[in-house]
Amino acid sequence: MSDPRRPLSIVHVDAERGFSGGEVQVFLLIEGLRRRGHRNLLVCPPASRAEAQARVRGLAVRSVPMRNDLDLPALWRLRRAFREAAPDLLHLHTGRATWLGALAAQGLGVPALTTRRMDRAVKRNARNRWLYGRVLRRTVAISPAVADALLEGGVDPGRIRTIPSAVDPAALRPSRSREAVRAAEGVGPEEPLLLALAALVRRKGLDVLLGALARLGTAGPAPRLWIAGAGPERGALEAQARREGLAERVRFLGRREDAADLLGACDVFVLPSRREGLGVAALEAMAAGRAVVASRVGGLASAVLEGRTGLLVPPEDPAALAEALATLIGDTTLRARLAAAGPARVATDFGVEGMVEAYEKLYREILSEVRRP
Repeated sequence: MSDPRRPLSIVHVDAERGFSGGEVQVFLLIEGLRRRGHRNLLVCPPASRAEAQARVRGLAVRSVPMRNDLDLPALWRLRRAFREAAPDLLHLHTGRATWLGALAAQGLGVPALTTRRMDRAVKRNARNRWLYGRVLRRTVAISPAVADALLEGGVDPGRIRTIPSAVDPAALRPSRSREAVRAAEGVGPEEPLLLALAALVRRKGLDVLLGALARLGTAGPAPRLWIAGAGPERGALEAQARREGLAERVRFLGRREDAADLLGACDVFVLPSRREGLGVAALEAMAAGRAVVASRVGGLASAVLEGRTGLLVPPEDPAALAEALATLIGDTTLRARLAAAGPARVATDFGVEGMVEAYEKLYREILSEVRRP
């Protein structure tokens, strides 16, 4: 058996051109593994944000176009990349990367694992039986809800491990004062301010949030709402805000790189998702010391501690969401108590080093099985 302390060589594959929560986790993992002396290669599409970030951070990267699940040239290029890197393991980080990477690795003798971040059930079909049952040594779920979805899809429980995503509190220190950030967007220092950091897609439930905002009473200062993110639903959400008479109270900020500043400026963070594998944005808000209101769905239901770090409401329920928001806007003592408990919760259960250590342990577990006489 090989030395359990020796540095490992891992090829990570991510097929996304954009850069969202999943990519943040990939980079936290790679950089954590690098600090522990392991060698990493990131394979990702050319001209993707992940490729640019890898080069900026001095990480080894190789670009491979991965256009769709039937991209035959991608299979050839991935296979060549795997052969040349000769890694100990392949870590496949997205759905497309998992499928293409698994196909490309056939016959190379390199064990593979994947991380699954969505809480929708795996389809019971021949493709997934082959993928999850024969090719992948392990499938990592980022929350108990994701693990349950894998079990529902027929994945062998012995092949599932749960390793939560992580948050780096150091990345959430504001660079500008609360007053300066608010003033830049025309919000006064005493106005109640809600914040949603999310892709503008239906799954995030931002239309429900607008419906809730329209239901909030008018006693006292009317709360303002910032929505930071990009996506195909922006036009529909802007139209809804106008219909609801919210045009003056809602600002669509687009994709922002200053999440720490936005979190520092808000009073309450809101994530009204219809589905959510874990809800890292809510964890970031807790790490930044902000009270959270979120849907009781998927991993959010376990990430946000009801009555301790935030309030949970049923999905698709603007009335319940409005009630929870009104409670936190009106009860500054409760809001402060929930906000104060967030950083400790994240440090205890969602720290970066804990995540990296869990993956390192899993890598060695897989290799011990492969190399066992």
